[in-house]
Amino acid sequence: QVQLVESGGGLVQAGGSLNLSCAASGIIFSIYAMAWYRQAPGKQRELVAAITSGGTTNYADSVKGRFTISRDNTKNTVYLKMNTLNPEDTAVYSCNARRTVLATTRSDYWGQGTQVTVSS
Repeated sequence: QVQLVESGGGLVQAGGSLNLSCAASGIIFSIYAMAWYRQAPGKQRELVAAITSGGTTNYADSVKGRFTISRDNTKNTVYLKMNTLNPEDTAVYSCNARRTVLATTRSDYWGQGTQVTVSS
């Protein structure tokens, strides 16, 4: 019943921009922390950006100042605005929803991911 569906990936030239969206269903969206992860070929998955249920954001150093994460609780959707893209941003980007209780993860859901390719 729980579904996270990403959209907005594609091919873009270096220096360009892309906007990703992740629509959630089957969860009480407003109480979940949301995040974007990415995984490039041959590399480990890394946290790109996160936003808590209260709106606090956190970014990887590599994207700080270029990417912006936001959420719209009325639409059960989290967004990732990506500017000034470079080839190092090429990866599969996945949406994550996580709920914790007393610092313990109780629920953890993932979307299937969307491919972002940046050409030089």
